[in-house]
Amino acid sequence: MMNLRHILVGILTLALNGAIAQQLPQLSQYQFNDYIINPAVAGSRPFFELRSGHRTQWVGIQDAPRTFTLSGATPVGEKMGIGGYIFTDNVGPTRRTGVQFSYAYHFKITGDLKLSFALSAGMLQFLIDGSKIDFHDPNDPVIDDQLRGGIKPDAKFGFYLYHPKFWLGATAPQILGNKITFLESSTSSLSRLQQHYYVSGGYRFFLGDDWRIEPSFLLKYVDPVPLKVDLTATIKYKNAVWLGASYRTNDAISVMLGYWHKQTFQFGYSYDMITSNLQNYSTGSHEVMVAITMGKTKRSVSADGE
Repeated sequence: MMNLRHILVGILTLALNGAIAQQLPQLSQYQFNDYIINPAVAGSRPFFELRSGHRTQWVGIQDAPRTFTLSGATPVGEKMGIGGYIFTDNVGPTRRTGVQFSYAYHFKITGDLKLSFALSAGMLQFLIDGSKIDFHDPNDPVIDDQLRGGIKPDAKFGFYLYHPKFWLGATAPQILGNKITFLESSTSSLSRLQQHYYVSGGYRFFLGDDWRIEPSFLLKYVDPVPLKVDLTATIKYKNAVWLGASYRTNDAISVMLGYWHKQTFQFGYSYDMITSNLQNYSTGSHEVMVAITMGKTKRSVSADGE
């Protein structure tokens, strides 16, 4: 029986480690939901923001990832920012739920150039639903039909350099690298919370008073998966309406659009056209972002160039 248990652990390990890049939520609209990626963004914009995102990935493939995020961030005085978020990521019989709270401190370097550092801490729950796993022998008690998993502490560190015309940031999520086990009688680890490394940045080209073009990038690395690169370009009209396109290496091409109504209500939608071999099985991925922003302050510089 222990051999069967170890075989099951091995199979699930391969399944999870094969999707290491999915240990954290994947977002096509990362530049509009950047606090989820980098906690140092908290307080860089001069208003309170509450954002919700829902992503349905690889439509047409059974048990493909489905992700929900909810985040909030706000400046506190002139030099601080706080925030928090919760996410849930469902992939087949597995579910990840995470919650974190962050604190950021902002330094003024010169003029409109600022630098912030942040630390985020919280908990991560990883579950496997045995009732969603079909075995050849239903009487084989390798794993029962109950939810099994655990809760582990989690932490993230980041920095963010920003100016009305550009931004650059880096973050290291899951820096604790905790192990997750599912079978109480097994001493082996099913999977480890892999340390990730993200670098993001962009530039704003102002075309008169109404138009601007914003190229941006996101680099994602986690060993042993090859480096993933997101390259995005958006064009904005009066900082209210935007259209954009993005390319993610060995994965997808995305198109997106959005609207910011009176700098209060924000809506964004993106559609991913798959470029990998999965295109033969899926019609693509959909992502919706909804946000509320309010209480604009008199800060001299913000991350959105306002």
